[in-house]
Amino acid sequence: MEYYFKTSMSNSTFDEAADKTIKELQKEGFGVLTEIDLKSTLKNKLDVNFYNYKILGACNASFAYKALQAEDKIGTMLPCNVIIQEKEPGNIEISAVNPISSMVSVKNKSLGDIAVEVSDKLKRVIENL
Repeated sequence: MEYYFKTSMSNSTFDEAADKTIKELQKEGFGVLTEIDLKSTLKNKLDVNFYNYKILGACNASFAYKALQAEDKIGTMLPCNVIIQEKEPGNIEISAVNPISSMVSVKNKSLGDIAVEVSDKLKRVIENL
């Protein structure tokens, strides 16, 4: 089992791909809590040039609440990260964490169903891009 789902987009700009990803996340009930522009951060902190790379911290509040009720330390694995990267101009890859892979390490069976549902939603996001 892969620890992420991914797809590629070549008919969009980086910003268009990020906007479309956010819209697809919203369709599946996710909000974006954090947005990290890694290219800008690395330039500002280390003065290095890096390609376009954005990390979205996506959260579906109702599933996060269910997971927290089942396991109070699960917050260490929240939110679900989605990345958009453009290593070469016009070649954009979008990847989302597969929550099943991360939650397997937690010895709490009640998280299994939640992980499957969230995984299905994130997989749909990637498939719809």
